[in-house]
This record gives sequence, structure tokens and C-alpha cells, in this order.
Amino acid sequence: MWVVLKMHSKKQTPEKYYVGIDVGSASVRAALVDGFGTVMAHAEQPIQIWEPQPDHYEQSSADIWAACCSVTKKVVSGVDASRIRGVGFDATCSLVVVDKQFQPLAVNCEGQNYRNVIMWMDHRAVSQVERINATQHRVLSYVGGVMSVEMQPPKLLWIKENLRESCWEKAGHFFDLPDFLSWKATGATARSLCTVVCKWSYTSDKGWDDSFWKMIGLEDLVEDKYEKIGNHVLSPGESVGKGLTPEAAKDLGLPEGIAVAASLIDAHAGGLGVIGADVKGHNLPCENQPITSRVAMICGTSSCHMGVSETPIFVPGVWGPYFSAMVPGLWLNEGGQSATGKLIDHVVRGHVAFPELQAKAAASAHSIYTYLNSHLDLIKKSSPVGFLTVDLHVWPDFHGNRSPLTDLTLKGMVVGLTLSQGLDELALIYLATIQAIALGTRHILETMQAAGHHINTLFLCGGLSKNPLFVQMHADITGKPVVLSKEVESVLVGAAILGACASGDFASIQEAMAKMGKVGRVVQPNHEHKRFYDKKYEVFLKLVEHQREYCSIMNSF
Repeated sequence: MWVVLKMHSKKQTPEKYYVGIDVGSASVRAALVDGFGTVMAHAEQPIQIWEPQPDHYEQSSADIWAACCSVTKKVVSGVDASRIRGVGFDATCSLVVVDKQFQPLAVNCEGQNYRNVIMWMDHRAVSQVERINATQHRVLSYVGGVMSVEMQPPKLLWIKENLRESCWEKAGHFFDLPDFLSWKATGATARSLCTVVCKWSYTSDKGWDDSFWKMIGLEDLVEDKYEKIGNHVLSPGESVGKGLTPEAAKDLGLPEGIAVAASLIDAHAGGLGVIGADVKGHNLPCENQPITSRVAMICGTSSCHMGVSETPIFVPGVWGPYFSAMVPGLWLNEGGQSATGKLIDHVVRGHVAFPELQAKAAASAHSIYTYLNSHLDLIKKSSPVGFLTVDLHVWPDFHGNRSPLTDLTLKGMVVGLTLSQGLDELALIYLATIQAIALGTRHILETMQAAGHHINTLFLCGGLSKNPLFVQMHADITGKPVVLSKEVESVLVGAAILGACASGDFASIQEAMAKMGKVGRVVQPNHEHKRFYDKKYEVFLKLVEHQREYCSIMNSF
């Protein structure tokens, strides 16, 4: 665990504070945030992931909640409790299963009850999602026409088909992780519109569609009036229940009864933390333009691309449109890449020169990625860094394609390997992988724009946004300026914005977004490199075309 404090002097006017708690894939973070969006203190603690077999990823809700309590106590330590006005949660869209007494229930064949969370990136339900998509039910039009294996209906169907007696029949509640956290804090089983619309097939106008659940074989959820998956839905930022229960207040080190907000999925909290920032004076194309000209990109283990519109836009292979799922009153489309930070780590750590990189980075007191970026600057000679990959190309779908091709069967590709395996080659494959991720973003943005979005500026947040090479490649390859928020921890600011809204201190989420989201740095694209990246993009699209041709050839034997 680590904690960073940045407290005001005692002479200043008493501030109002909000707590944001973010559950990522590998760690839980908390922040104490003031009414201007400044992170006053933040702390982080790792959480456990189990991978009992390939494509099965599990966690423990007890482990996650314990980490939430630990980091929250750290960030509020020494703060006048009366100044803490509200708390907001965000989390990965993982599936939490509890029994009728709210005790953890095993989501695995081993019967390990503490492992009661199927992670968002778990791909065990491939057969189930194929059958769901074959129904072509109308609700699928709100997820880009094809439901993802990472959504909850296929996972529920997998549980029913594979763990019927041990889990399905004993289950009392199936929560999205953000909703589990607000239940833990308040005792109220209300769900967030964000989670049920984005991951469960709920629609804001018609609610649950009985015919969908019956058609896919989960009619038992309809019979109890959706008690197990939620029949009370709140907009993100609305106050849940009666605020913090005495037990949760003690666990978290917060005052009893303070406002708890209806939660958000982690990527959506990041979007909330950046997309509404005031950009006056930064000479950006989105200045004096509606928020619909912006895309928020949340880049961590995976990446999400959040675009909003005033009317529903149906984008093939991109999730949504979801009404009010992130910004109230606006429709959300969500593109995504299932493995980005995870892919970069996989490529770098799996390379034969990784031990050498590790030793040299440690000797220079730099992170491995800072060292790799410096090494690329050394070997580039007189050309721009990006041009080093003129004959090295990567297709980045090592974990399938989420957007815009929605094809789980796609694999990663690398073209241009040699027998060399030193640090130079590691640096080059690292660069080519980052470029491939940025080319994937371009592919998503072009698909969104072809469907009717008008996007001119990217707003980046998340762990990868701290890597200057990753940011510059996204600007150069998309041809759009990239805005980085003043607070690096935008996801935590987004969670705190929810708490601020629930407290009643702001009239709306939009008002809180404008006051608490701040622009830090703007990275402009190098337009003189456009021709090179247009050619790289041409190769990028050829890679997937060829992969499909190879599959077709092999399928015909």
C-alpha cells in the first residue's frame, strides 16, 4: 500500500471534501478530493486475481471491500470528518455473486466461495454469447449489434449451465461490482443506470425486456420480478438509500449517514473526470463546441473510448447508444480494446532482453517504460522515433477484438521479426505495439465518425496516459490533439464527482464536471508525420484482412 498526502494549510477557509473509491483490475485506490477537483490525498492497495484455467479470471468481493476500507481510512486520516460530504464508487464491470444471506458464492468448479467474482476480462462464456447473439434480439442493437463475452448475460447463462446446483440455484443476488460496493456502503440493493444499461441489456426507456431473458434461457430472472439482478435503478450520482450505514462508516473510517452516490463503471468515471473540463484558452478545436465533439479515452489494463451525442447514434461494433449512462441527458457510445496496458506488459516482459532492460532501468532509477522511451530516442538517429517501425507491424488483438470488429477469434500478429533479440529489438517491438494500439483507436474513431459522430479532440486518462510516447503516438496517428487532465487520477476525480452530486453541493453532474475537471497539458499531433502513419494504417487494415484469409484457408482443409 502507498499513500500520498497534499493537505491545505489550516489557515485556509474550511473546504468541503468528497471521497472517490476506484476498484481497478489489480488494485483499489481512494482519493480525498476538494470542490475544485484537486486530489488532496490518495492511496492504493493491490487486490488478488485468480486464473484457475485459461480465460477464467476471478476475484474475491471480501478482498476488494477490505482494500476499499484500508485505502479510504488512509486518505481521510487526520481530516475533520464534518467536512467530508459524500462518497462515490466506481469499479470494473465484474460480476459479483452472493447467496440469499448476501454471503459470497463460488463462481468456480472448485467450490471456493471466497472467489465469488467473475472478472470483466473473463472469457469463459464464449459459447453462451454466441447463442445470445444468434437470437438477434432487439436489445442487441444497443450494444453495437453484437453482445460481448465481457457483459453479464452470457456469464449468468454460463453459471446456470455449469454451476446450476452449487451457484445458480443458491444465488440471492447478482451484482455488477460498482453496485455491490454501493450495497456494501448503504445496505440498499439499488442498481446504477450505468451498469444495467451498459452491461446487462436494460434500456432507459423500457427497462428490462422479459422476452430477451426468456429467449436466452434465463426466464427464472423474470419470474421473481428481477429481484436478483435489480428492480430499482438510479441515475449515476443520485443518493443511494439513507447514506453510509453505521457498519460501513466504521469500516471505511467515514461519518455515518454521509451521502453515497449511485456508482459508475471505472471507465465511465474516468470519462466523467475529464470530458467536461473547461478548455478556454488552450486553442483546441473543441473550444466553444458542444461536449459531443470530444472523446474520453480511459487507458489502463484495457482501453475504453467514450463519445456522447444528443441523439442516439448506432455504431456497428461499438457499444451503445446508452441514454444517461455517463453524462445525464446524453447518449453514450463506448468503443474499447480488451488488452492495451496488459498487452504492452505482455510483449515487454515476455521478451528475451527483459532482464537486461530491468537491470538497466533499475541502475538508472527509472521505470522500465521511461528507460525504453529514452532508449528509442538514442537509436532513432535523425528520423522521428515513430519511423523506426517502417518494417515492423503489429496487429494488437491478442485477446480478441472488442471494437469495431467485435471478433473474439482474432489473434495478435507481428510482421517484421529478425534473429536479433537485444534491447534495441525490445524497444522496437514495444514502440510497434504502442503504435498498433493507437492505430486501433483510429479504427474505432473512424467507425464512430462514419456513423455520425463529429469528434475533434481526445481526452486521455488512466495509467497509460502517464506514458508520453503512448500519448504522442495517439495524437500523431489519429491526427487529433490530446488533452491530459491536471489531475492524473481522473478516474478518482470522476468517482468523487459522483459523491459531490449525491451530497447536494452541486446542482447537476454537468456543473460538478465543469468545476472539478481541469485541463493539464495539451499534446498536439505532428501533422508532418501524417503520410507515414496513413501508410502504417493501410498496413494495419491489411493485417486483419490477411488474418481472416489465413483462417478461411485453414478452415477449408
